[in-house]
Amino acid sequence: MDIYGGRSPLSIPLYSFLEAARYIGMPQSTLRAWVFGQKFPKASGSGFFKPLIELDAEPQEPNHLSFTNLIEAQVLAAMRRTHGVSMTKVRNALAYLYKHFDMDHPLASHEFETDGVDIFISELGALISVSDSGQTAMREAIKMHLERIERDDDNVAVRLYPFIRSVPKPDEPKVIVIDPRVSFGRPVLVGTGIPVETIVDRFHAGESLSELSNDYSCETKLLEEAIRCALPKAA
Repeated sequence: MDIYGGRSPLSIPLYSFLEAARYIGMPQSTLRAWVFGQKFPKASGSGFFKPLIELDAEPQEPNHLSFTNLIEAQVLAAMRRTHGVSMTKVRNALAYLYKHFDMDHPLASHEFETDGVDIFISELGALISVSDSGQTAMREAIKMHLERIERDDDNVAVRLYPFIRSVPKPDEPKVIVIDPRVSFGRPVLVGTGIPVETIVDRFHAGESLSELSNDYSCETKLLEEAIRCALPKAA
C-alpha cells in the first residue's frame, strides 16, 4: 500500500516548524522567515525579506516542511552560524547558486556538496570582507553540517543525523537519525528504529533509564542522547 499517494517520502510535508527548528537547533521564528519571508522597517517605510526556502508542501499544507526542506534549512543554518553573515548577502550568493545549478533545491543537491560550497564562498567573498582564514572557517562549518547528511547510491539526501549539543562539534556522535522512510520521518535511535518520542514518553511517565535500557537492549548513554534530542538545545 502506498501511504504517500505516489509522492516521494523526501517531498512529503512531515515536519512542523516547531519540530524542524528543534531538530536543526534554531529559533522557529527564523525558520519561518526563511520560508515565508518577513517585513522589516526601513527609513523610507518598510522592506520585505524574501523567502529562501520553497516548501514542497501543497497549498493546503502550508505549515510543514519536507525532508528536503529540512536539509536546506540545515545547510542555511551552517552558513548563518559562521561570522554572522547577513542574510541579504547570503541571499545574493544563493541567487548565483540557483542560477548556476538550475534546480529547485540546490542546497540539498549532491552538486552543492561537491563543489557548490566553494562556489558559494567565492561568490560571498566578493560581497563581504572575509579573510582567507575566515573563508576556511566558513567552509569547515558548512562541511561539518553536510557530513550529518547521508545520501543513497543516486546521491540523493535520504538521512539526517541532527546535532544534539547546543554547540555543534565535528566529532559529535551520530546517535539519532531522521529518515522519512522510517517511522514516518520521526527521529529514531540509530541501529534500533526506536522512535525518540517513545523513549521520551516512557521516561517522562516515570520509567528509569535502566528499565528502558533493559527493554530496548541498548546503553543508557544512547537513551540519554535520545531524551536530549527531544529537548530545546538550550536545555
